[in-house]
Amino acid sequence: MLKIGHEVVRPGKKLGDATVTIPVPEELETEPGIPLNNREVDWYAREYPLESINYTERASRDWANTLRDTHAEMREIRKEHDKLNRGLVMAGRATKDLEPTAEPTGEDVTQLIKDKARELGYLEVGLTAYDVRYEYQSKRGFTDLPHAICLVYEQDFEPTQTIPSIDAEIVHSSTYRTQAAAALELGTFIRGLGYKCHVIHSGDATGPVIPMHVAAGLGQLGACGYLLTPHEGNRCRLMLLTTDANVTYDEPVDYGIHAFCQVCQVCVNRCPGRALMRDKIWWRGLEKNKLYFKRCRPVMARYLGCGVCMKVCPIQKYGLKNVMEHYADTGQVLGKGTHDLEGYTLEGKGYFGPGEMPVFDRDFFEMPSGSIEDYAFGKFKEKAISDGEVSEESLAELAKHMNRSLRQVYDVADMMRLGLAGDEIDIDADYI
Repeated sequence: MLKIGHEVVRPGKKLGDATVTIPVPEELETEPGIPLNNREVDWYAREYPLESINYTERASRDWANTLRDTHAEMREIRKEHDKLNRGLVMAGRATKDLEPTAEPTGEDVTQLIKDKARELGYLEVGLTAYDVRYEYQSKRGFTDLPHAICLVYEQDFEPTQTIPSIDAEIVHSSTYRTQAAAALELGTFIRGLGYKCHVIHSGDATGPVIPMHVAAGLGQLGACGYLLTPHEGNRCRLMLLTTDANVTYDEPVDYGIHAFCQVCQVCVNRCPGRALMRDKIWWRGLEKNKLYFKRCRPVMARYLGCGVCMKVCPIQKYGLKNVMEHYADTGQVLGKGTHDLEGYTLEGKGYFGPGEMPVFDRDFFEMPSGSIEDYAFGKFKEKAISDGEVSEESLAELAKHMNRSLRQVYDVADMMRLGLAGDEIDIDADYI
């Protein structure tokens, strides 16, 4: 039996449920939230601001969407999702200009907001300062309210265990829509308390929301690149609202996850594309397991959105309380090495149990990278060097791609309208 360093008490899964106490063994204690160097975070935000991969990886995005759309069922899921989702995105945008519908009483409304969010079905809710350091350059000024309401909505258990699958993709998309509708109701409630509330749809996010969810005490960043929450691990969808309400901020929490992931490593070992790093590095002022994007996207594009790193996470499968209690009792990771946790099937390749991994040739990972114009110029340069000259043909090809780039749309609502949005890269995952 390991010595317990501290215990974390969280509300139950649903409003009114008994609280849950999670033991954190002393050997897994690190620090609340995530190790970070605020000076470095500030510097990167100023000198190298973040940008959406809709811009920075548009060449690979278009390639992946084209590839994924060759799968008839996936194509129909995407089209249906875009059609239903666009109205929710636009409704969220409209809330920025809506005025409160009542006069504020001056009381602290933190608990009222939390209770309402839980009543609407949210698994977790926390409050922190809206952090402009994590805004995409193209989204600066999108919201101007000071407080962030961080929300977590559970994704259904059973379909998620079939990842990667059509059923899992359906519930993945529908969960985004369900939580967006609930968020619009929450925004109406907050305006009824006398305050403004900007509902920011997950697909319209101003930047990565995981840092603010961590700051609000809702979980810690896992080795998989997802937020790991205490009840459902990474089997959830994240959303953020901003408000000027009179609220009290939550604090980051040490759930033991930062250290536990280094012991567990199941997602790292089971990732079909070997896209997860075993060791942590410092990146943009944060200590984390950096995801290798170029080995992730090709698998997601070809295998039903993949998501194996979600399916094989023991915290997703069993909950953090059970995982930590088992580790404290045995020193072992619950479910590790079992088919129940680690097994998955890739369409056309078959089933892979513990210790078994798919094999891909080098060409499998070849894909366009960067923006459309950067990729086009790179290919133009390669051909010119290879040929020893710049031909009229290669100039014409470059011009074609540059003109395409100039006509390209990047706004998510416009992309949905034109059927370009897709979501083969998970917007809740950490790609920074």
